[in-house]
Amino acid sequence: MTAQRGRDLLLKIDMDGTGRFETFAGLRATRLAFEAATIDVTTVESDEGWRELLGGGVKAATFSGGGVFRDAETDERARGLFFAGTVANYRAIIPGFGTMTGPFQITAFEVAGGHDDEVSYEITLASAGALSFEAVQ
Repeated sequence: MTAQRGRDLLLKIDMDGTGRFETFAGLRATRLAFEAATIDVTTVESDEGWRELLGGGVKAATFSGGGVFRDAETDERARGLFFAGTVANYRAIIPGFGTMTGPFQITAFEVAGGHDDEVSYEITLASAGALSFEAVQ
């Protein structure tokens, strides 16, 4: 696989609950993290004291990013979802890897601005259910 442009890692939001996904406006930096919790079943009988793990722990994904407000429809949708504490569907396009879709909740929404700079935001989303993944063919 060849190197991919960072700007091609996209976050899309379901605009109205019908599967009409729009790219999140104004994002400049994005990060997607997957996590699989472990279940430690180590006992005093474990081979030479080595930790033993049982598969099947909790899986989670976190998407975070930052950018500038574009006063777009996606900005309004995200603000509404955050203040309502609502879970919605999102889609992450991971260049050269695949597409992940599923329910997320906005868990952090930060706004910042300097006196001589644009207003920027940081957003964090946590997975809130099963995610589907479609690999690049």
